[in-house]
Amino acid sequence: MIILLKVGIRLCLRSSSLFEDLGRDFKSASMKICCFFLLCSSAFSLFSQGRFNFDEAKVPPYTLPELLVGADGSKVQTKEDWVSRRAEILALFEEHVYGEVPEEAQKVKLTAEKGLVIPDFMNGKATLKEVSLEGEGIELSLLLVIPNEASKPAPAILGLNFGGNHTVHVDPRISLTQSWVYGNKKDPLESHQATEKRRGANASRWPLEMIVDQGFAFATIYCGDIDPDFDDGFCNGVHAVFGKPEPHEWGAIAAWSWGLSRGLDYLIEEPEIAGDQVGVFGFSRLGKAAVWAGASDTRFAFVISNESGCGGTALSRRAFGETVKRINTSFPHWFGDNFVKYNGEEASLPVDQHQLIALVAPRPIYIGSAVDDRWADPRGEFLAGKFAEPAYELFGKVGFGVDELPAVDSPVGKTMRYHIRSGAHGVKEYDWVQYLKFAKEEVVRDSKD
Repeated sequence: MIILLKVGIRLCLRSSSLFEDLGRDFKSASMKICCFFLLCSSAFSLFSQGRFNFDEAKVPPYTLPELLVGADGSKVQTKEDWVSRRAEILALFEEHVYGEVPEEAQKVKLTAEKGLVIPDFMNGKATLKEVSLEGEGIELSLLLVIPNEASKPAPAILGLNFGGNHTVHVDPRISLTQSWVYGNKKDPLESHQATEKRRGANASRWPLEMIVDQGFAFATIYCGDIDPDFDDGFCNGVHAVFGKPEPHEWGAIAAWSWGLSRGLDYLIEEPEIAGDQVGVFGFSRLGKAAVWAGASDTRFAFVISNESGCGGTALSRRAFGETVKRINTSFPHWFGDNFVKYNGEEASLPVDQHQLIALVAPRPIYIGSAVDDRWADPRGEFLAGKFAEPAYELFGKVGFGVDELPAVDSPVGKTMRYHIRSGAHGVKEYDWVQYLKFAKEEVVRDSKD
């Protein structure tokens, strides 16, 4: 830990003049301090994994909350019964995990201001549009890529990105984000403003040509446009617009999910997009946001979660890899404050993540894991999906179809689908090949039936 502190201090001082900033620009300095502590806590999580359980034999005995039994003890036997049970579960997640979206934010309507249009994007394969979603002191920049040769309106995949829209592709015409961004070792970003050095930096996670070639449109918003990913006491992003959250109100994940829904508002009205065939995708922490968005907003036609782990698609009660206590300690801004009550007390949680996945039913959901990403608990992700199957069965939908974790690189399931691929935490070409195949089979095909 001492080594990590030294590294963090060196990075802060290099980035710079932190203590000078305290005298002349408190906001800038406070942001750097927040980043410093976030760096330390994140690094501590990674380097101290030996302190956490990675042994299946040490997973504590657990009993999951009932999925198909209502609060009054009544059994859920039909899809009609599920309506009231679903509402109960959704309310529990809002109260105890992600936090409720304030009423004012629920009512807000953003106006779409269209900007740059690139009709010859990717050598003419697609048209790129930049759209600003504005209102109530909010401005979300949505980047939309529409295939030129596919039939219209096109199905679409919407996801948040980590570094700004300019990081998803190398095209120099894509606007640099104006929002606060993280720096890194190669580009320390003393002012936390985007630079040309990061253009296309995360392009490997977004195989746009593959997506377009399969007939899908692609849309993305930088998560930092909605809420910057550091613990600042909710003084920035949409939280600053609607006021500091109460303990039962939204953290960053719920805010990001809210932003995804605002992106969907626009896509539903976009003539070149099939509004009833828009899916939501997310990786890691943004995978948590994607699943919560898909669970709470039934307008999303399908959900794809890539290695979302604790607070995403992994069972909390297994306490394997990242735990509720660790995630709340490292990232106290992600969840509602009520979630802290369950640090080390997962057994007393009134919900678990199999119920979150069930909230997506009967819409298709794909859960992707990686064999070396033990921190995200691949088995816990598989089991959460497996224990959500009864909700899908109410609608005559087929789940994973297997009882045990499948072999590596061998997808299983139908409307509910799962794979554990070789490799570590990340988004790989293999993942996208499976996700696009799944969407074409379960969404685009079904829409034509």
